[in-house]
Amino acid sequence: MLMRNWTTAQLNRFCTADDMHVSPFYDDGKTYGTPTWIWSVVVANQLYVRAWNGQQSRWYQAARQQRAGRIHLADEDFEVTFTPVTQDDHLTMAINQSYEKKYAGSPYLPPMLEAGPVSATVRLDLK
Repeated sequence: MLMRNWTTAQLNRFCTADDMHVSPFYDDGKTYGTPTWIWSVVVANQLYVRAWNGQQSRWYQAARQQRAGRIHLADEDFEVTFTPVTQDDHLTMAINQSYEKKYAGSPYLPPMLEAGPVSATVRLDLK
């Protein structure tokens, strides 16, 4: 399957958009899961998300298992693939910094930088 890249215009909109809803497929691989509102950040022209409840999050578990689904972001729907981020200190630091910049002042920010959510970081690619 040919993967497409996000456009510069899309990435620029995503940097400020705060309306991400993620819907990994259910077990049948065809039906979209219930949309879940989550935070998103852009790092090095890639789109990343984290699960608030870490790897126990239902949407995260579905994303790991199904590896595909749909997101709604910046008033558009996109078919995407989900790729769990492996341990990479440099990338983790860059993602943390993006969360700190985008969501500065939110009382929900500190927990998103803790080990649980960090371990449930996912890259989203256009399908």
